[in-house]
Amino acid sequence: MRRRLSIVLTLLTVMMLGVIVTGLSFGEPGAAPMDDYFIENSQSESGANNVVTAVLFDYRGLDTLGEAAVLFTAALGTTLIFRRRRDD
Repeated sequence: MRRRLSIVLTLLTVMMLGVIVTGLSFGEPGAAPMDDYFIENSQSESGANNVVTAVLFDYRGLDTLGEAAVLFTAALGTTLIFRRRRDD
C-alpha cells in the first residue's frame, strides 16, 4: 500500500511539474537595461573575467549564500528522513 502511494505521489508531482514547465515563458534576450550594465561594468567593478561569476558572487553574493543554505538544509533533511535506523 505504501509503495503504491509513493508511486501515485511521484506521478502527480511529475505531472504538476510538467504543467508548470509548459506554462513558462521567457523574455527576449538583451531586453533588460541591467544586462548591458553587467556586461560593461562587471570586470571593472568586481575583477572577475566571467560575467556570470561576477553576478553570482559580487552583485548577488548574499542571495547566493542564502540559496546554498537552503540547498544544504534540504539535503540534510532528506538524508535524515531516508536514513536507516538501527533496531536496538
